[in-house]
Amino acid sequence: MTKQSFIKGTLILLAAGIINRILGFIPRITLPRVIGAEGIGLYQMGYPFLIVILTIVTGGIPIAVAKLVAAAEAEGDEARVRSIFRITLSLSFILSSVFTAGTYFGASRITEYLFTDDRVYLTFLCMTPIIFIVGISAVFRGYFQGRHNMIPTALSQVIETIVRIVTVLAFAYLMLPYGIEYAAAGAMVGVLAGEVCAMLVLMLLYRQGRKKAPAAAAGKNGKAGALSHIDNLKQIVKLALPVTGSKLVGSCSYLLESILIVQCLAAAGVATKVATAQYGALQGMVMPVLLLPSALTYSLAVSLIPSLSEASALGDMKTIHKRLHQSLKLALVTGAPFAVIMYVLAEPICLYMYGQAGVGAMLKMMAPAALFIYFQAPLQAALQALERPGSALINTLVGSSVKLVLIYFLASNPQFGILGAVVAITVNIMLVTVLHWNSIARLLKFSMNASDFFKVAFSMAAAGMTCHLVMFTQWTDSGMIRFLAACCAGMLVYLMIALLLRLFDRSDLFRLFWLGKRFVK
Repeated sequence: MTKQSFIKGTLILLAAGIINRILGFIPRITLPRVIGAEGIGLYQMGYPFLIVILTIVTGGIPIAVAKLVAAAEAEGDEARVRSIFRITLSLSFILSSVFTAGTYFGASRITEYLFTDDRVYLTFLCMTPIIFIVGISAVFRGYFQGRHNMIPTALSQVIETIVRIVTVLAFAYLMLPYGIEYAAAGAMVGVLAGEVCAMLVLMLLYRQGRKKAPAAAAGKNGKAGALSHIDNLKQIVKLALPVTGSKLVGSCSYLLESILIVQCLAAAGVATKVATAQYGALQGMVMPVLLLPSALTYSLAVSLIPSLSEASALGDMKTIHKRLHQSLKLALVTGAPFAVIMYVLAEPICLYMYGQAGVGAMLKMMAPAALFIYFQAPLQAALQALERPGSALINTLVGSSVKLVLIYFLASNPQFGILGAVVAITVNIMLVTVLHWNSIARLLKFSMNASDFFKVAFSMAAAGMTCHLVMFTQWTDSGMIRFLAACCAGMLVYLMIALLLRLFDRSDLFRLFWLGKRFVK
């Protein structure tokens, strides 16, 4: 079985992640044009519930399998590797089957009590088999990662994304004549098809790996009795439970958010179909645009964790401060122009991407929070690297609590409606980022130069004015040409001023694409 070094394995997963982010945005742009905001609402409404169930079923299993398989392989104990894999696969099979069956047979009651639109029932039914498929796939991914072989995970992710792009759009289009609820259900079947293909790829690669090394599988020094099956099961549960509990906080918050939004909109007197469309516009159109540039800061977070962990182990506070400052500065500098474009050109973005300019009002309100999102990733990575995950968890809990309270009071007010939910989510993003910053500042006595913020603010203002002038001056009748020109002009002005003010240099660019030098070599 092929192994990779840590750097090479991380590179493979990072490349797959970037490809998936880019490819995954294709159906996000095209699906709303096929089934509309209302269909997107039905398609998105069951996802938070699915995420909670998947967290329970798979939350810490990949990490537990990876750690235990890696430890057993390091000892040359192939018998224990097989034992861990089989026990975990059996455990996941039982959990996945139980929750899949429970969700399927309880679908009518779940959709009746949790959601205001009963048309989500069909999509919910089509969604339930995903629980079983993802539960099994998680075990294989953990096994391969424990074997230091990242290719199967990366390959399955890319294939899943490609299949999903085709099937989601195809099935939604084919089912559209039967009604919007059938189109949304068809899109969910497309997601299921992608997950099935990913699982089959993992199973095929596992089988090929077993055939290539029959001798090793027979047991190198076969310590079959070193640890009993019960002992292995206890270790798996011990490792998986804390991770699952931590992830449940975020997934439950997302579920409560989705339920509260639709329930509060109903309480505000918004018609069911309108509320579904508004929820779909928020979660299926605005949030993907807002999060798209985070692919850039993702590389910063990935590279920051090992860098800070190593420096922390050596007690090298100077390097910790230096790396953290570099990462936060780059997150700020690279995220700023996107926040400006999303604010100034919110309506044109939603018009040309989704064909719905009205959604731009929500995007414009959330655009200032985009900068906090990009700033948040390195801060959270730093807390994890410095062994302060508890601080990150508490900060997230506080932010989620405030968000849910605000949604309850604002979204149920007819004067605010869906915009109240937008305000609540925006406040949550900003609050969590500020709390993360406070935790880092107190832990490391860390601060940044105020001049950096002033320089970024000046560059943003210049870029914003440029975007506005180019877009809203009638120098051509083509709105699309003005929009593209405004984006390019705003970016160009921002980069020129940022370079003049020395906000970043060539070495910073290599830091952003943290493995760029290796690609060149």
